[in-house]
Amino acid sequence: MSITKTLSEFSANIQLDRLPPEVVERARYLVLDLVGNMVRARVDAESTPPLFAAAKALGLDHGDCAVFGEARGWSPAGAALLNGALAHSLDFDDTHAAGSLHPGAPVIPAALVAGEMAGATGAEVLAAIVAGYEVTCRVALALPAGAHYQRGFHPTATCGAFGAAAAAGRIFGLSGDEIASAMGIALSQSAGSLQFLANGAWTKRFQVGWAAMAGLTAATLAREGFKGAAFALEGKAGFLAAYAPAPIPERAVEDLGVVFELMKTAVKPYPSCRYGHAGIDAMLALRAEHKFKPEEIEGITYGTSRSGMILVGEPREKRIDPQNVVDGQFSGPFVLATALATGAMGWDSYAELQNPVIRALLPKVMCEDDPEIEREFPANMSGKVTVRARGQVFTKTVVVPKGEPDNFLSEAELKAKFAGLVDSVLGVERSAALANAALAIDTCNDVGSLARMSVPTA
Repeated sequence: MSITKTLSEFSANIQLDRLPPEVVERARYLVLDLVGNMVRARVDAESTPPLFAAAKALGLDHGDCAVFGEARGWSPAGAALLNGALAHSLDFDDTHAAGSLHPGAPVIPAALVAGEMAGATGAEVLAAIVAGYEVTCRVALALPAGAHYQRGFHPTATCGAFGAAAAAGRIFGLSGDEIASAMGIALSQSAGSLQFLANGAWTKRFQVGWAAMAGLTAATLAREGFKGAAFALEGKAGFLAAYAPAPIPERAVEDLGVVFELMKTAVKPYPSCRYGHAGIDAMLALRAEHKFKPEEIEGITYGTSRSGMILVGEPREKRIDPQNVVDGQFSGPFVLATALATGAMGWDSYAELQNPVIRALLPKVMCEDDPEIEREFPANMSGKVTVRARGQVFTKTVVVPKGEPDNFLSEAELKAKFAGLVDSVLGVERSAALANAALAIDTCNDVGSLARMSVPTA
């Protein structure tokens, strides 16, 4: 059986009550985390107003599907696009280290909208979300993602379109053959470029929303009998061969249904590129232990992997001079300097982009390839911080950053992150009610109610 067909059959047949309990629990946690991101991004991401205005101009605001933070109904395509973009707009959404992507942002929005379209239960939607995570992450593993990155692709968007298609197809009740056809249609829409790094462009957010919409569109076309390309993943002109130089197709189905890549998905404690998180953990630990003052710092070195250098270390002149939120999110020097100077790295930290204390620290931070850290990749997004201060050298290595599967956040910590994002939007009581509803998605009969609960009263 082909790789595409195997993943499609898996997606078509997945049942929530047949999944390991720990997988179901983790999926609920990942829904909670993404909902918090969407609600805050609706009111606090600078890309949101023009994105919504364009969607409205395109007529995507005519429909009954729910968008987080919005009282108006949207078309299914519009809701998938906007929710997907919101999910990724803070860069605070979940991550899969080995796949170098954010699986939840394209998959969960597509599944929620498909659930509304089909009148599906929350249990059906949650099962489909698990399928979508597996497809997204496994396709990335088969590329593999590092080589895909080297070609300039953004795997959250490119691989996410297939996961979104699988999730939506499962909710629509498509057969394995029909989901394979949806994958073939998603192939024609799989896109996403890292060129946003050149100027802090908002295309990073948009292309993830587009992947959610592309997957939903592909599944809808397949449901109506539209024929998609066969062997979408492994074909001669399929995704793996076209998007990477030396793919390993068998990795997409290795231990499928036994080992769940969803369980290898991390939740971010900091709203920045995951490659900087080990550095933030290390810097906060060193700060707490040694009580550094910014004026004492002679120099800081952040050792990371080659993939980490591409995203948070190079080019140096840009990383030490961030001018906007996206620049800051992808600047190892900024996140480390902020952690040292303020003792925190949260969404509100981006208000400190022009803080003179932090600006003075930026040129003192040097990112470099570290062979020790490279050996941990891609299993771990590790990092090593070396601080030179007081005529001494202080070093801290973090192999498994906070929030990774082997160092996962507790339910209380997940709720605290959610509250930090949503309380200011909805108020404490309504925020808590939404958190509890998201955690109980598998008992819900109307998945659109989650988004409707997120609409601010003012």
